[in-house]
Amino acid sequence: ILAQVPARLSQQRQLLPQVMPKIKCYELREKTETELLKDLDELKKELSGLRVAQVTGGAASKLNRIRPVRKGIAKVLLVITEKRKAEVVKAYEGKKLKPKQLRRKATRAIRRRLRPEQKNAVPRKVKVRKQNFPMRRFALSE
Repeated sequence: ILAQVPARLSQQRQLLPQVMPKIKCYELREKTETELLKDLDELKKELSGLRVAQVTGGAASKLNRIRPVRKGIAKVLLVITEKRKAEVVKAYEGKKLKPKQLRRKATRAIRRRLRPEQKNAVPRKVKVRKQNFPMRRFALSE
């Protein structure tokens, strides 16, 4: 019985329909945003057609395509978002104020903490007092 299990699995794999190869993110990153938007439209149209086939009781091969198409849509949207964020980061590079999404997250306590220059700041009154009344130096002799 154990020898037959792998044989059955290989037969089942052969019966499964051959699905389109997965969409790779590194391939999508090479495309322009307009090409990505065109791909996104095509994938969405394909998904809507597959959904109709699902409701009408279409072939199993079509139903097996739904998941890869959904994942492909997600990858295209991910790459579009990455590209747009990279443009925004480049636009705000070197500027003093940035949108919250581009700022360092850290923790709330770290964000509220004084910066080193604020921590080491000495009030003017204290500076004047130190200058006018410096620490006295005593020479101890035995």
